[in-house]
Order: sequence, then C-alpha cells, then structure tokens
Amino acid sequence: MIKTENFNIPHNKPRVLVAPLDWGLGHATRCIPIIFKLLQQNCEVIIAAEDAGKVLLQKEFPALTFIDLKGYRMQYSRNKVWMPVKFLLQFPKVIYRIYAERSWLNKLVNDYKIDGVISDNRLGLSNKAITCIYITHQLQIKTGNAFTDKIVQKIHYHFINKYAACWVPDAAAQINLAGALSHPAVLPKAPVIYLGPLSRFQKKEVEIKYDLCIILSGPEPQRTVFEKIILKQLNKFSGTAFLLRGLPGNSTIIKPNANTLQIQNHLPAAVLNEVLLQSKIILSRSGYTTIMDLAKLQKKAVLVPTPGQTEQQYLADYLHKKSLFYTVQQTNFFLDDALEKAAAFCFCKTAILQNDYEKVVELFVKQMLKKNQ
Repeated sequence: MIKTENFNIPHNKPRVLVAPLDWGLGHATRCIPIIFKLLQQNCEVIIAAEDAGKVLLQKEFPALTFIDLKGYRMQYSRNKVWMPVKFLLQFPKVIYRIYAERSWLNKLVNDYKIDGVISDNRLGLSNKAITCIYITHQLQIKTGNAFTDKIVQKIHYHFINKYAACWVPDAAAQINLAGALSHPAVLPKAPVIYLGPLSRFQKKEVEIKYDLCIILSGPEPQRTVFEKIILKQLNKFSGTAFLLRGLPGNSTIIKPNANTLQIQNHLPAAVLNEVLLQSKIILSRSGYTTIMDLAKLQKKAVLVPTPGQTEQQYLADYLHKKSLFYTVQQTNFFLDDALEKAAAFCFCKTAILQNDYEKVVELFVKQMLKKNQ
C-alpha cells in the first residue's frame, strides 16, 4: 500500500481505479486497451491487483500507481471430475472476499479521492458515491447444469445490479465471439453496454517466422500439466516453434532441446503481438481474452480448453461450430495430429472488430467530470 497523503490534495484529472480479477491473466490483459484510453482521456489511473496480473500490468504501465488488492485465489483440481466440488467448497471464501473488497473500496474512495472504478469481474467493487463499472463477458455462467446455471446467474446479477453499468467485451450483433455467455435470454437490470472485442494487439503485415506459436496460460495445476505434454511432444516437432509459458515475473529458464524452438516466460504486449503475427498457426487455451486477441489478429488457431473449465469448453465448442477456430481436447492430446487436422479445417474469418469501447470510455470520463462539478 502506498502513502495516501499525496492523494488528499485537490486534483483536476479524473482519478480511476482499475481492478482486474486474479483468475488467470486474461482479466488483466484485456484491461490494457481500456487503461490506454483512460490515459488518453487525461485520467489518473490507479491499478489494484496482485501476483502475476500485477506484474504483467506493471511491465506495461511502469509509471502508474499500483495498490495490492488480494485476489479470490481460487484453487483448481488436477481432475476435471472434482472441479465443481472444489469450486463449491471455495464458495464461502469467494463471498467473504466480495464483501471484504467492498469495505476496502469504501475506505479507498475516501483516502485516495477516487472518482470512478472499472472492475473486471471483481464483484465487490461498487460504491454509490462514485461511478462504478463492471466488466464481464459471462452474463450467463456455464456450470454444466441448467438448474445451477440459473442460480449462479441470479447471484451474479445481484452483484452486477449494484454497478452503474455492465460493460461486455463482445459484439452486440448476432455474429459474436462469446455466444450465449454474453447474450443470455435475460439481462441484468443494470445498463448493459457491448464494447466490441477488447484486444491490446494490432494487425499488420509481417513475414512468417514460426510454423507454430504455443501460448500457455491459465491457473495451476493445469497450466503445468499441459506444459509438460507440450514440451515432450515438441521434441518430435520438425518445424520452427515459439513457446510462451505465460509466467510473468518467473525467473526459471527452460532451455529448449532444439535450435528451432524458442521458449520465453513472458513477453511485453508489443513483442507478443509481433510473434503471433509471425506464426502460421497458434495453439492456446480457449480463454476469452486469448480468443479476442486471435480474432483481432485474424490468426488461425487450435484451441485446447482447460479440463473442468466449463466456460472454456463452451467457447471452444461454440467457435469450432462457427468455423472460427479448431478445437481439440487435452485428454489424449497429440500435437502432430491436432496440427494435421487443423490444416484441413475450413477456417472462417470474423468481421466483428468494432472499437466501440473507445466511445464508451469517453462517455464514462464525461460522466465522472459532470458528477464532480
């Protein structure tokens, strides 16, 4: 925690707190374009995060102020069969964190003179005194059971309705990336605003350098489980490959067994942008932020959903049926077989790349300024 006395003086710039959830790096990375837009709008941005998400954002925005905010710290099972049970057992901890972060925010608003909040999937960061925005692409959370889907949605909407608005990083049109997750039959009472897909990357023409780029991400232990599978099978891969481990702040170095393979723990956004564009095909999890990045760059990809994560499974199946990406399961995964089938797959390009979020952020800043007058 930084000292607060410097924040008690009057300020002309709108002061915005941005707080991404700690379940994987996707929540942090998709906040990057929003933070850039806030800075362009002459806002003072404070970021609340911890662990890998905090490290990632510090690398992108080293000049900004960071505050430690404890995450939900969900633990995942190695066996997907036990994943729902493990989630259920951790539910009381999540509820406690939600109300704890609400109390934390109430004090922060007073101490740091916060004018607005943008919370990416952190349910407790609402405050009636200021303009608070909630970001999610999961207005419908897939649990694997229709009955529990409805219960979870009611709980989710209870918290969403405490915010001034809910921003959904997807297209409002019928052609979209998240399907029923972002376009449920019933919407929350809070205003729902579709931003279009959020991506920190830019598409441009470059020469192909890699036959394959592998992006590892997501929570443990499944990130490491999949990494071990990939590293073993890359020993027989004959092409050029780039492996990004998805571990910002990790100093452990893995030396590749071949000159045709490069391995990095983490890359800055601009460098990763280049590597993705230089790759013939991408292999990655079906996390939604990764999907938005791939769609923005219009790259062919093989998606491997994290076992037990029903959201990733739904997205992978949905996008496979739309012919936007090829999907294969982690169970009995064979790299050569997946790439061979992907090469024969008829990929369709998506045309849903609006930059609606820029206008939405501009309006958010205007609302804060008007409220402060």
